[in-house]
Amino acid sequence: HRYELGLVKGRIDAGETPAQAADREMKEEAGYGARRIDVLRPLSLAPTYMSHQSWLVLARDLYPERLPGDEPEELEVVPWKLDALDQLMLREDFSEGRSLAALFIAREWLRNPAWAG
Repeated sequence: HRYELGLVKGRIDAGETPAQAADREMKEEAGYGARRIDVLRPLSLAPTYMSHQSWLVLARDLYPERLPGDEPEELEVVPWKLDALDQLMLREDFSEGRSLAALFIAREWLRNPAWAG
């Protein structure tokens, strides 16, 4: 069985904004909340086949807080510094397409916050 590094993902519940959903999912999956969440942009996986849309957010100023989640097993959290995103993108165990796209966008947004629109 191969383990893959990935980013926090989840559903936006009724009445939640993308930022609120991201904060809740981070608490459930990683055991951290964020004092600052920037909504960078929406992402579509296959817009002609699926109506599903993901929202890319950048969470910063994290603090420990855990909420009960729906994961079948405890997830291992691997902290990573924002200034080392290039090294994360090159890892063989970090290959999921949405996560890679998110890191490229986040890296560019950190360099120029107006970049994401």
